[in-house]
Amino acid sequence: MPPKTALDQDAVPGPPAEAVAPLMRGIAVLRQLTDAGGTLSPSALERATGLARSTVDRITATLARMGYVRLDGRDVVLAPRVMELGNAYLAALRLPALLDARADALADELDESVSLAVADLDGIRFIHQAPRRRAMSVSFRIGDLLPAERTAPGALFAAEWDQADWARWSTRRTGDPANTSFPAVPPRPVPGAPDFEARAAQARRHGWAVDDQLIEPGLVAVSVPVRDPATGRSACVASVVSHTSRHTAATLRTTLLPRLRTAVAAMEADLRQASPPQPGPAPSGLAAWTTASKHELGREFIESLARGLTVLTAFGEGRSALPLTEVARATGLARATARRALITYEHLGLVATGPDPRTFTLTPRVLDLGFPPLSRTTLPRLAEPHLRALADLLHEPTAMAVLAPGSGTEIQYTAGAGASRVLTVDIAVGARLPATGTSLGRVLLADAGGHLTPALTEVRAQGYALADEELESGLRSIAVPVRDRTGRVVAAVNVATHAARRSLENCVTDLLPALRTTADHIQTDLHTASRFTHVPPS
Repeated sequence: MPPKTALDQDAVPGPPAEAVAPLMRGIAVLRQLTDAGGTLSPSALERATGLARSTVDRITATLARMGYVRLDGRDVVLAPRVMELGNAYLAALRLPALLDARADALADELDESVSLAVADLDGIRFIHQAPRRRAMSVSFRIGDLLPAERTAPGALFAAEWDQADWARWSTRRTGDPANTSFPAVPPRPVPGAPDFEARAAQARRHGWAVDDQLIEPGLVAVSVPVRDPATGRSACVASVVSHTSRHTAATLRTTLLPRLRTAVAAMEADLRQASPPQPGPAPSGLAAWTTASKHELGREFIESLARGLTVLTAFGEGRSALPLTEVARATGLARATARRALITYEHLGLVATGPDPRTFTLTPRVLDLGFPPLSRTTLPRLAEPHLRALADLLHEPTAMAVLAPGSGTEIQYTAGAGASRVLTVDIAVGARLPATGTSLGRVLLADAGGHLTPALTEVRAQGYALADEELESGLRSIAVPVRDRTGRVVAAVNVATHAARRSLENCVTDLLPALRTTADHIQTDLHTASRFTHVPPS
């Protein structure tokens, strides 16, 4: 068995009698996949969790049915839809939605990475990242958990700890002095309790803290708390992160700290002026869907696991603290079923008692369930499995493209999947082609703004484009757009064929429906993944 994480130390006592064992086992599988970077074989999951192979297979089959993992050959791979669990926590928290624009603007102003983090017991967990794209850049992800004593935000949060918090930290430090149980940081011995207590006291006096290469050599950061206007306590901590080739700890204080403080003051004003959240739509039909899946798949579908996971999605914006009755109503589950799931989550530390003792809230540990490995994904990575599935279905090559950066006249191929034919299309990822001569380019140009030709106006109206032997003799293709959460076209996907195999009419009647379905699947993944993260189009 792998070592317990820092946050598992509180879960040493056995589970309560009403805990749902299949749900606990499913959570263990998701956590192991997350720690491994998103991909493990079933046999590796068997070893990591200590579960029987048959149990692992049933859990992964259930998670695949829910869209949370993909069974890719011999591997189990986290799928973008699992991010809806972390999205539920981040939406209920509201801080990313209210503050991320300020963090992004500060990163642009300073040309340094900026992050937002919240306290997670005796650790800190990132809820927003605004990294810089450099050869030498910071690689932390949303959802990553770091030990408090090796971070600047940790000293600020520790400045507000009580005796129970310090006792918890001391217990964890005694059992794991080198932080080997934190996958996001390199293990290394760090100074003991007196040093961290002194840093926390200093942070309390100054109202800011510095990380001078505590995480690893070369990495430095300066942090300031963003205070909750209702309580005065730290709601989160904003940090500017750099490396010693650009800044020392001293120059962080003199050069960047004043501007960070200005940004934090604006963030706190945003929190004071924020209007009450408007509850978004609760999930619907989940209980009926799990029942139908059980009838279809039989023993291979673990209904109690699926129903338990749907409980987390009951929370969200305007639904941050829910009583049991509202959780049951939102999910369509029986009150007793929802109650047992909540008891299980309380034991695992994923749910805590809310401001009203009769309510429940999600904790930052929900981000342990698949979010970090997927928070740095790209649109091509999201699209590739769907393009492969479409190519296998139609026995024709598929591709994705965007308008080439800096050019309004060329497209650039960003992903694709081939077909096992003797005569097939072979255009490499990264290749550029004239936009007007391709179906992909016409779809992209039709939404690019400006004056549209009659042909592009027709493409925009019908929602697809055909290209008939214009790029090369015999080559036909049909393309449709891929839209982001705002409805803007960010890419196009196509199917290519030889003119001898399909007429233009066949392309529309035979290829277009499946192509549109694939674009819908890519869009669904994109909308889920990009709710609180930036998903680059290429």
